[in-house]
Amino acid sequence: MRNLDVVVIGGGQAGLAVGYYLRRTELSWTILDAQEGPGGAWPRAWDSLRLFSPARFSSLPGWLMPGGTEEYPTRDEAVGYLAQYEARYGFPVERPVHVRSVRQEGGAFAVQTDRGEWRAAALVSATGSWARPHVPDVPGREAFRGRQLHSAEYRSPAHLAGKRVLVVGGGNSGAQILAELSLVAETTWVTMADPTFLPDHVDGRYLFDQATALYRAKKEGRPPPPPASLGDVVMVPPVRAARDRGVLRAVRPFARMTEGGVVWPDGREEPVDAIVWCTGFRPALDHLRALGVVEPDGRVLVEGTRSVREPMLWLVGYGNWTGFASATLIGVGRSARATVDEISAALKPAGAGERQG
Repeated sequence: MRNLDVVVIGGGQAGLAVGYYLRRTELSWTILDAQEGPGGAWPRAWDSLRLFSPARFSSLPGWLMPGGTEEYPTRDEAVGYLAQYEARYGFPVERPVHVRSVRQEGGAFAVQTDRGEWRAAALVSATGSWARPHVPDVPGREAFRGRQLHSAEYRSPAHLAGKRVLVVGGGNSGAQILAELSLVAETTWVTMADPTFLPDHVDGRYLFDQATALYRAKKEGRPPPPPASLGDVVMVPPVRAARDRGVLRAVRPFARMTEGGVVWPDGREEPVDAIVWCTGFRPALDHLRALGVVEPDGRVLVEGTRSVREPMLWLVGYGNWTGFASATLIGVGRSARATVDEISAALKPAGAGERQG
């Protein structure tokens, strides 16, 4: 069926969470996913990646990720869980489908793809940010002749063994990649400010607790508590091991890059073979530009997850601006549920109802 009530763009964790709640309705819907297989962006993450919450606290709505409360799942375990989750609920996923653009036509969304066109009364964008890695515009970066790669391209330390490597970025990806690279290469950790580390007993569960407190405060009309930062480094086992080796020491950014290395703020030049940019991502929203909703900062103005300029468009899973902790496995469920509730209410005049299950 190409004429539907709802089209969800993106089949990663956010799209699946939305699908979980859409399956409870009588709405017609599908998920269009650009990937060759299940798992969203997770299959493209580095080989040794660990989630920063135990399996039980890294789960989508309805089904806990297999595992306990102490072990931090690997990348492959996360991919396996998402594939099983998709199959468990029999979601109508079309892949690979690359969405080129979305436009308004006759009161509906016309979703143009490399496999034809879908039309929908409501649209959910859940494309995440992995497709848009961010690298800062450092003077001299184009002249550098060494290797540069973003964390989105990094897979393992083998190809950088014995090299002089700068790891740039103070979040969890920077800490985990530094931890393993430091075993085989001469590494320097470069961060804007001193990295902040959560206590050993604190992990992503704390961030979810913060999201829950924020949600309850809003519902009860109380002032929201100050949110925790997703940038705080979780001390998963490899990072703890790096700390014990004395590796988790960071320096402030270099002033510019040269053909063979970098120049530090004090004028000292240092040769460098490679730089790994762990500097984050930007929302992947190019498919929405024809709708005129993408702001100069690259985001869409939303109220909750609903677009202010295009009220039949929702965005799920892009970060705190679409719901606190919504870019995490456990945090996206709340945003997904609220989104489907709003879609159901918006389409109810057209005969949409709900069922249990």
